[in-house]
Amino acid sequence: MTVWLRDPLAILAAGAERGVVVSDGRIAELVPKGAEPMTPYTQIFDAGRHAVLPGLINTHHHFYQTLTRASPAALGRTLFPWLRALYPIWARLTPDFLDSAATVAMAELLLSGCTTTTDHHYVFPAGLEAAIDTEVAAARRLGIRVVLTRGSMNLSQRNGGLPPDSVVQDEDIILADSERLIARYHDAAGDAMVQVALAPCSPFSVTASLMRATAALAGRTGVRLHTHLSETADEDTFCLEKFGCRPLDYLEQCGWLTDRTWLAHGVHFNAAEFGRMAKAGVSVTHCPCSNQALASGTCPVCDMERAGMRIGLGVDGSASNNASNMMQEVRSAFLLQRGRYGVERAGHLDALRWATEGSAACIGRTADLGRVAVGMQADLALFTLDDLRFSGAQDPIAALVMCGAHRADRVMVAGRWVVEDGAIPGLDIAALVRRHTAAAHAMHAG
Repeated sequence: MTVWLRDPLAILAAGAERGVVVSDGRIAELVPKGAEPMTPYTQIFDAGRHAVLPGLINTHHHFYQTLTRASPAALGRTLFPWLRALYPIWARLTPDFLDSAATVAMAELLLSGCTTTTDHHYVFPAGLEAAIDTEVAAARRLGIRVVLTRGSMNLSQRNGGLPPDSVVQDEDIILADSERLIARYHDAAGDAMVQVALAPCSPFSVTASLMRATAALAGRTGVRLHTHLSETADEDTFCLEKFGCRPLDYLEQCGWLTDRTWLAHGVHFNAAEFGRMAKAGVSVTHCPCSNQALASGTCPVCDMERAGMRIGLGVDGSASNNASNMMQEVRSAFLLQRGRYGVERAGHLDALRWATEGSAACIGRTADLGRVAVGMQADLALFTLDDLRFSGAQDPIAALVMCGAHRADRVMVAGRWVVEDGAIPGLDIAALVRRHTAAAHAMHAG
């Protein structure tokens, strides 16, 4: 099927005023003002009510945390006490609970215009050894593109770490399962729907041995590396006390300063570290809502970009953000960075770029994702501006960010509609909410 998305209200692409032609899962042609498609098409989609964006890319999330949104145990806490309050609840995860959590997270993302998402799953209580397999199955049902990171923790409280013994695993088990998942699911092709990355959780929950072994495994298999780093001042203190150095120095000692690494948060890096990361090709995911909710600080995005770094966006876990909505994250990033840097340095197009091209750089997919251009994957998010919040808006693309768009009307992944008229075909949302709510209550009840 070759479809012409005709005459959009607006589109985030130069020379595509009359829309785009999609064929075989890719963008075959941009149709400029006053022209007709040169590519033969079999179908027309009238986009006259729609502002069209490249599909948004979420580069940091924890799907399972949708089960602990607004959890009383964690309210009003900073990161370390927040984690200590939630670990015992997360230890009750089961495969069925995770399936409902992942489905909720990915459905919410799709409905917000997100076409590609990562997930960082690092909690593996007994019985949940196949967590990543569960997430792959859920992603395939929904039709969303994913980079699923095999997270890990092996430094528990008895060894000076933060997590309890019940949610950590031995290094040998972690590495063996990482190899299994890469062999079974990782697709290195340019049109990949499922990829795997490796993601030890953080300096305060894994050993240096595991960090080094994971970096070596990623190097042998060609997959990417991900972890939390420099999220809070407490982390700086922990690394200085335990390792005698700052978090980025520790990361470098473990062999992680590579262009295959992207880091979540990056709130407390300093100016000298920006240059080191830029030279190495390390990217950072900005998580504005989560950082505000946990009062962790603000990622210095514009300074990082000025130093040559690539910056993406992530919603982070739904226990800190309490939402999985990428368009809301775009608006939050716009407001937070504008408040920090001023009108001249942070605009709505910057925030959209972080969520598209910047995020594509984080996951190593700039060749096929993040832009509306010929040859790129046909991953598109279409928003209507019919809501009261948009009334009177003159610039449709700016309005999506500044007026607070939060729900897409249509979403296309690899040339296939996965959201139609604001709904996910075949997904019974009411039944999913009932199942997911019951799981959340069961986990909190213990």
